[in-house]
Amino acid sequence: QVQLVESGGGLVQAGGSLRLSCAASGTILSIAAMGWDRQDPGKQRELVARISSSDSTNYADSVKDRFTISRDNAKNTVYLQMNNLKPEDTSVYYCNAVIWSGTTWSARRHADLWGQGTLVTISS
Repeated sequence: QVQLVESGGGLVQAGGSLRLSCAASGTILSIAAMGWDRQDPGKQRELVARISSSDSTNYADSVKDRFTISRDNAKNTVYLQMNNLKPEDTSVYYCNAVIWSGTTWSARRHADLWGQGTLVTISS
């Protein structure tokens, strides 16, 4: 079974930084795109950042030039470095990964997984 485990959320003052991590575990053959979304209560989940298997990235306009997404393929981990944080960045952040899993490529299974969410709170 493949799962995503997030870490790194917390409380920080406006202007500060946090780094979120999300590690995939299980019988992983390959990971395609990885990314982060966020969701406030009663609102739709919104894309924050994505990174492809070839390391191309895209960001929400609201976080460009402040957030950086990266991945370590050897560790099956995606990171989100968040700088110059603002109160409006307060949210629950969810990581996402598109994963091929299994013991052999011919018997691979495709999964679009989400982490459990980690709360990021920015105080003004």
